[in-house]
Amino acid sequence: MVFAVLLVAIFAFFVIDAAFRPAYDWPAVGKYLFDRRISMAALVTIELTVFSMVIAIILGVILAVMRLSPNPVVKAVAWFYLWIFRGTPVYVQLTIWGLISLIYTSIDIGLPFMTPWISFSTNAALNTFTLAVIGLALNEAAYMAEIVRAGLLSVDKGQEEASVALGMSWSQTMTRVILPQSMRVIIPPTGNEVISMLKTTSLVTAVPFSLELFTRSRDISAETFNPIPLLIVASIWYLFFTSILMVGQYFLEKRFSRGVGDRQTDKSDPAAPTTGAITGVVPVVGAGQPTVVLPPKTDAPGTTGDGGAR
Repeated sequence: MVFAVLLVAIFAFFVIDAAFRPAYDWPAVGKYLFDRRISMAALVTIELTVFSMVIAIILGVILAVMRLSPNPVVKAVAWFYLWIFRGTPVYVQLTIWGLISLIYTSIDIGLPFMTPWISFSTNAALNTFTLAVIGLALNEAAYMAEIVRAGLLSVDKGQEEASVALGMSWSQTMTRVILPQSMRVIIPPTGNEVISMLKTTSLVTAVPFSLELFTRSRDISAETFNPIPLLIVASIWYLFFTSILMVGQYFLEKRFSRGVGDRQTDKSDPAAPTTGAITGVVPVVGAGQPTVVLPPKTDAPGTTGDGGAR
């Protein structure tokens, strides 16, 4: 109780101190919170998050299936992809994507070692927004692949065997049996990855792309020479979006966790049977007395089932 009161007192002190500290400049926070430049940057941040996650999820599913493939070449290619993109910082990857036009000056379509049929300048074909989406999606796909793989492996192998026995095709087995059951395992970490992606968009300045929320607020603060209120503004928008995503994640988890644990036996109940044997009184038709069904006896070591010595 004393510790709880102490925590409340510390929190109240922090709030009161923040409310009257001039450096936070709350009037400036209110001025720029709904500024058109900030709201447009917040929309761009959502677009980056959605496009990147959609591509990452699709590519992650493909990589997860490749990791589970019995073909060693396919499995090795997927492992190499994960090794590269999980082993290097995302900021470095985004910087390289920003310099992609120096590596590949043009995008050529045609047969190798022959004159290309169609050729595009890399700068003309890929703008900074597209490069930011590609960089974020390719990095995130490596993590989504492991999440999807873990979800698929969580489903008992007997489920697939039963589906095959019922005459289901591979696609029917995956869409109707395996994936619905694995979603209970996939959704919680995927929700965390979406929230993480929302915040990782602040790194696309390495591309460089400067129209997302953090970079836009930083540019405005460079004009006003007052960075702290703009940082608070960006933080409020991030908190608003992450709160919505957390609520959505909660309802998705609840939706795909239906029926889990509904049939579990209460082990604390002394009346619950401890064996799989059927016990009780079963009436026999045509007989004067009911038949009592008893559980099988556990034989002592060194004896047979009929009680005789070995």
